Amino acid sequence: MAIARDDSGVGPTARALWSQVHPVFMTPPLAASLFGAILAGDVDPVVAAVHVVAMFAAVYTAHVKDGYVDFHVRGEDDDHPLTETGCRTALALSTATFALCCLALGLLVDALAVAVTLPTWLIAYHHAPQLDTNPLTATTGYPLGIALSVLGGFYVQAGTITAVPLGFALVFLTLLSGIKVIDDAQDYAYDRSIEKRTVAVAFGPDRAYDIAYGLMTVALVAVVAFAAARIFPLTALVAALAFAAVAGIARRADPELATMLLIRGSYVFLAVLVAAVRFDPIGRLV
Repeated sequence: MAIARDDSGVGPTARALWSQVHPVFMTPPLAASLFGAILAGDVDPVVAAVHVVAMFAAVYTAHVKDGYVDFHVRGEDDDHPLTETGCRTALALSTATFALCCLALGLLVDALAVAVTLPTWLIAYHHAPQLDTNPLTATTGYPLGIALSVLGGFYVQAGTITAVPLGFALVFLTLLSGIKVIDDAQDYAYDRSIEKRTVAVAFGPDRAYDIAYGLMTVALVAVVAFAAARIFPLTALVAALAFAAVAGIARRADPELATMLLIRGSYVFLAVLVAAVRFDPIGRLV
């Protein structure tokens, strides 16, 4: 039962399995989980670690399933490091890891902690070939997973959900959906050729860009509104300004460069929000 397509042995097998860890897309869900924990205040490191591992397992599941469908089922990709058996083995390992994390959360917290966490795996597993076939779910799957990661990271610490994590989850869902539209626009010609209905295919590239930046604008306006209502700390305004500056530059770039800038900008956005929640220097001066 070969795991790696190119070779056999421990080394090639480990490299093939590790190839499905994509740091650019792995980092935000894990950081979102920790951000939710920070929002809760007092952080239990064991519980936080279990939830982070659950998020890792969920995103890993999405990457493996997506690669399996695109290469072994649809024949869209030119290459893939895992055999069909390798993909099934990786999915079994990631799903078992996620299940163990859910069991631990059920014991350490409660059943609702499992209920908040479980949807992330369901979204990950069903992204391909179910959720990636229409503009709405193809766009919102990954952002919704991150929003749920924030809520789950908060709940496993606080044992409840308040307006603050809900507000942040909504902001991330909207902002990252805008970035996802831009990301999908990179593959407009190919997606159109195989009738994959992303936002760019459904509405055209120009309209897709308008929708994308409209979503990002709504998210940033929401940050301002929540800060004005003192639901978010006032320092969150700095995060909105920082991302707005990046988005302004990205608006004049091609989809590939714009995606790179916006993803890095989202990292800055999250980092400033973490600092705002922990320290809120502007709020202390007002």
